Amino acid sequence: MSRTLLTPPPQAESSPQQGSPLSNGLKQRHLSMIALGGVIGAGLFVGSGAGIAAAGPSIVLAYAASGLLVMFVMRMLGEMSAANPASGSFSVHAERAIGPWAGFTAGWMFWTLLVVGVAVEAIGAAHIMQGWFPGTPSWMWVLIFMALFCGTNLGAVANFGEFEFWFAALKIGAIVIFLGLATLAILGLLPGSDSPGGAHLLHDGGFLPNGADGLLAGLLASVVAYGGLETVTIAAAESQDPVRGVAKAVRTTMWRIGIVYVGSMLVIVTLIPWNDKAVTEQGPYAAVLDRLGVPAGGEIMNVVILIALLSAMNANIYGSSRMAYSLVARGQGPKALGKVTGGVPRRAVLASSAFGFFAVLLSFWWPTTVFAWLLNMVGGVVLVVWGFIAASQLLLRRRLEREAPDRLVVRMWGFPYLTWVTLAGVAGVLVLMARGADTRVQVYFTGGLALALALTGYLRQRTASAH
Repeated sequence: MSRTLLTPPPQAESSPQQGSPLSNGLKQRHLSMIALGGVIGAGLFVGSGAGIAAAGPSIVLAYAASGLLVMFVMRMLGEMSAANPASGSFSVHAERAIGPWAGFTAGWMFWTLLVVGVAVEAIGAAHIMQGWFPGTPSWMWVLIFMALFCGTNLGAVANFGEFEFWFAALKIGAIVIFLGLATLAILGLLPGSDSPGGAHLLHDGGFLPNGADGLLAGLLASVVAYGGLETVTIAAAESQDPVRGVAKAVRTTMWRIGIVYVGSMLVIVTLIPWNDKAVTEQGPYAAVLDRLGVPAGGEIMNVVILIALLSAMNANIYGSSRMAYSLVARGQGPKALGKVTGGVPRRAVLASSAFGFFAVLLSFWWPTTVFAWLLNMVGGVVLVVWGFIAASQLLLRRRLEREAPDRLVVRMWGFPYLTWVTLAGVAGVLVLMARGADTRVQVYFTGGLALALALTGYLRQRTASAH
């Protein structure tokens, strides 16, 4: 039996306009910068090197293809979030569309992804700080960063918004300068540099130096880099105008992905050989700056990467705490985490931060076993979440058209055909991961996590309906 959209499900979290205890302290400028900055993460600055080494110049096609998939996902998520803003975002939509077990599964999988992400980012940031301050212990920097961003998120949500606003501004500024210098170099207008033309694109083994296998490896690497875009729909629920904020963020997704991701990959493989060791050892952006003769290019990129890592830590603590709160508000988690003080779910913030710090400790205690298992479990989570988003939109769109067409402020293109294309694309990437020796284990671990949560959610749903 389908559940009507006009009345929330039992124990459902309501939007700010419906009396949610969460505040609405995020301004439009915060949301705009979160949407822009959310595209630019450490995965782009560092992780893209492995994709370039695997795919060569065809990494441009890989990022364009996965970027198209992400645009469809964000468009669908924007449609549902503009119609029903909620801090649980896609978890709430999955519950409304499919059932409580789906909301439970999608929500706790994403929470796990975010808190493990906090640990990975804290470790990466500590590694950079150790390079600048030799002899300092890694745990000290991790503790400092965790305390800083836990404290930030324990305060008013505007604090999170301000941090992300300035982090995003710095990242965007760095990308704009990088793309500007790179474009001038490609055109031969940068002093001391000659235009490479198409030499690196076509003559270092060709556009597809490692064939279709290399392109597929690049595609898998690019999918990971896009994770985190969903946070803007979580944040929108605590903004002054959630519908307008989501609509604006989603409508600008296309050019943001095109310029930041695809544009960056194009200028990188145009300016330097894809098989240059510096691409993986220094990172592609640092390698380009060094090739252009920018003084201290590597250290400049270390600063940018540190900012990206700290921004991701801040965003992941925020996103995980709001997801946990939303799940608890819908009876899908421990009630103790549901307390809201001053418009902030502080217990959820503390719990999410604590689990992130615990994951850091696991990386010290059992780096090749327990921590490796955690990393493998979250390896394919973003694809599972995208699958839930597409399935939810497929079901909710019909209900919206029937019951509340005025809420369709954002519409998915080519519905339902492009929704089915997205589902097929997500399934295809998972199949490719299952075929790859390096990524197969991630599919198994992520599948195990999804199955365990789905079974738990289904049993909870059956128990609740029996009462």
